[in-house]
Amino acid sequence: MRNLWVVVFLTLASAHAETAFQSGPQKVSLLELYTSEGCSSCPPAESWLSHWTTDGRLWKEIVPVAFHVDYWDNLGWKDRFARGEYTSRQRSYSAAWGSSSVYTPGFVINGQEWKGWFSGSPLPDPGERSAGTLAVRIGNGTLKIAFSGNTAPKEIEAHIVPLAMDVSSDVRAGENRGRKLAHSFVALDLVSLKLSGGNGKYEGELPFNFAAAKAVAVWVTPAGALSPLQATGGFLR
Repeated sequence: MRNLWVVVFLTLASAHAETAFQSGPQKVSLLELYTSEGCSSCPPAESWLSHWTTDGRLWKEIVPVAFHVDYWDNLGWKDRFARGEYTSRQRSYSAAWGSSSVYTPGFVINGQEWKGWFSGSPLPDPGERSAGTLAVRIGNGTLKIAFSGNTAPKEIEAHIVPLAMDVSSDVRAGENRGRKLAHSFVALDLVSLKLSGGNGKYEGELPFNFAAAKAVAVWVTPAGALSPLQATGGFLR
């Protein structure tokens, strides 16, 4: 994760037309999957996550992100989507929960460990709690964020993740050797930006030029925190 007071972000050329989306005032859940192409238990979890592409609740109630961790990379197969910063994020969650270990596949919903996938349980309902409105506009190589909420803390950070959709890898070694793995909602980067403002209204902007991204996930937290206040996302045009 990189703090962008001085922004250096996503330098590939982009052909995306202007895109705009926003949350409603009610809580939208951030669903994180920690996964790896080197883990034989992960493909079913990734398949389940991919099903959200056809679910009407996508972006309106659920914002999915798949973070590929790198601690499997020395066990036979190097995951091209893996980054150490995603591993660090998972370890930060683990420490917050009082655990010294991490595992894949691992799910996090709104900053809390969720093991319900393993038993086929539904996602926990965030309830009808008002969480503020998060709006995003992308155009001309710039991403702009506006957040408004009556209970917002004094300092707010936005977190932006460009997402790859419908990508695949032919795995030639490790636990998944010989398999063609399909992925969606794959994190291509993770960037944090401190928003300016106060009295419940915050905004910020940064360069966004990433041709490989087909969607983007955005959420806001109190400065330095992991659990989201509100989330939104959408497909790029």
